Amino acid sequence: MSTPATLVLGATGRIGAILRAAWAPGDALWQARPGAAPRGAAGAADPWVIADPLADAGALERAGQGMGRGIDTVLCLAGVTNAAAAAGADIADNIRLGTAAVRLGAALGARVLLASSAAVYGSEQGLLREDRALAPLSDYGRAKAEMEAEGARLGQDLGVEVTALRIGNIAGLDAILGDWRPGFALDRFADGRTPRRSYIGVATLARVLERLVRTPGLPPVLNVAAPGMVGMGALLDAAGLAWTPRPASEEAIPEVALDVARLVAFHPFTPQDSLPAAMVAEWRATEQGRA
Repeated sequence: MSTPATLVLGATGRIGAILRAAWAPGDALWQARPGAAPRGAAGAADPWVIADPLADAGALERAGQGMGRGIDTVLCLAGVTNAAAAAGADIADNIRLGTAAVRLGAALGARVLLASSAAVYGSEQGLLREDRALAPLSDYGRAKAEMEAEGARLGQDLGVEVTALRIGNIAGLDAILGDWRPGFALDRFADGRTPRRSYIGVATLARVLERLVRTPGLPPVLNVAAPGMVGMGALLDAAGLAWTPRPASEEAIPEVALDVARLVAFHPFTPQDSLPAAMVAEWRATEQGRA
C-alpha cells in the first residue's frame, strides 16, 4: 500500500517553493490561489488544485477526495506576512486560513499541521518551551497566536488532530540574508555580540517537514529550528556579506532561543545542521540564494 499524500496549502509561498524543489514527486497535492500557480503546474509530476481556501473550500475537498491514495495530512503554509499586510492584505486572514485548514482536515479525515511562528513568544527570554505562556508583540505574532488557539479549539470540536509548528528564523528567508543590501547595518550589544536567534537552513527545514508529515502522533505544538542559536553577524560573515555594526537600542532583543527537545525526538539533527556556513550553503543552493 502506498503512503497517503499531503495536501499543502500555500504551496506558492517561499516555504512552499522550497518543499516543491526538495520533496520527491508524487507525495503531495499542492494548492495555489487562482492566478498564482507557477508555470508548468499543469504538467508537473505532482497534482495541483487551484482554489482559494477561504472562498472555495469545496474545490479543495473534492480535489483531496479525488486523490486515489487519500490525504493523510493537511499542511497549512498559507498566511499573511507583515510585508503583505503592509501592502494591504488582512493580517487576520492568518486566523481564517488556519480554521479553514482544520475544517478541510475534518472533511478529508486528515490531521492538520499549521505553520505558526516564533513571533508568538514576543520578547520572552530564556529557552522557550512550547508550554511557555505566549506574549506576542506584533500584529503578526498576535494573529498567529490566535490562529493556534482557534485551530486547536476547532480541532477538538471536530475531532481533528492539530499541531502548530512554531518555526524559527529560516536562513535566507529572513531579514538578514534575505534582505541584505550594501550598507546593511546590524545591532551589536555591549558584550560585542549581534542578535542571536534559533535558525534553520532551507534544506534542513524541508527534511524536517517531510519527516513530520510522515510521523503520526505529533504533539499539539512543536518548535521548529535547528538546535542552538546563530549570531546574525556570524551568518552574514559566513555568506561573505558586509555589514556595519550599530549600537543596539534598549528595545532590541539579544536572544530568541527555541527549545527543540520535542522536535529532536521526531527528527534527529546533525551538528552540521546548526552551523552558519551550512545554512548559508543550503540557501546558496536555492534560486534566491544564487541570485
